[in-house]
Amino acid sequence: MDFGVFIPIGNNGWIISKNSPQYMPSFELNKQITLAAEKHGFEFVLSMVKLRGFGGETEFWDHNLESFTLMAGLASVTTKIKLYASTAILTLHPAMVARMAMTIDDISGGRFGINIVSGWNMSEYAQMGVWPGDSHFANRYDHSSEYVAVMKELWTTGRSSFKGEFYQLDDCMVQPKAAHHIPIVGAGQSDRGMQFCAEYGDYNFIVTPSDLDLLRSMSDQLQAAAEKTGRKVGAYALNMIFIKDSDKEAEDYVQHCKDGADTDALAFMMGMAAADVNAAEGGTAKQILMDMQNNCMFNINVIAGSPATVAR
Repeated sequence: MDFGVFIPIGNNGWIISKNSPQYMPSFELNKQITLAAEKHGFEFVLSMVKLRGFGGETEFWDHNLESFTLMAGLASVTTKIKLYASTAILTLHPAMVARMAMTIDDISGGRFGINIVSGWNMSEYAQMGVWPGDSHFANRYDHSSEYVAVMKELWTTGRSSFKGEFYQLDDCMVQPKAAHHIPIVGAGQSDRGMQFCAEYGDYNFIVTPSDLDLLRSMSDQLQAAAEKTGRKVGAYALNMIFIKDSDKEAEDYVQHCKDGADTDALAFMMGMAAADVNAAEGGTAKQILMDMQNNCMFNINVIAGSPATVAR
């Protein structure tokens, strides 16, 4: 079992609330958290990619660092912990990301991986004129598959003349080749999303509300998809941790955060999720739409209590 941390590349972390800690992202903050995670034996840290936030009173995620640049900096100040950056496939060509990854792989000595973001939030991409239209909701995992196929070919052979629906390369070169295996992380919650990770990924995030039976079921679903491809794929289960001196203090604090939910930011996020007309049951967009108040915690399973309770 690996333990990792989603580091705060965006402002205010992961709680969409006026009552939670309010802070801006910085390299220094992320460095302190990453070094602490490394010291205490965590296996990895991961930084998301967020190109436009949800606004609201808290300006939630309106302020963000850039993922690859951040992880390159962290690679130079760490020695053991694995570092994952995130790429939004509509914004960066896979040949460029392959070269960026090869560089950070070199800086880190083989501790770098990539989280693939296929892109469900139209507002992030429409602002730059790169949103390809609603067809992307239906074919985004086909797009992601080509994206990763191009990168893997460049990492292993140093050149590619890949010809697909989304990418056409003409003897594209990325050399030197990657010196180590660069793992791929996905976050598909739908059957198609899990199929993508079973074919191309090393790990897949599983996001559930507080229901261990559902977590087991989704993990089994991922393993069934991986079995069909003959590959080994790990499940990364997302949990939000609240630790206080006692269970009651932790539970009260969770409620305090829910009471201060930034409803305008949540409404914007839900509006973007609703735009995905092809959203599959159990997929990311459907997860977000499940319950507005629970989404103050991103519908992620909450573990709250004293240190002993959380550890147990």
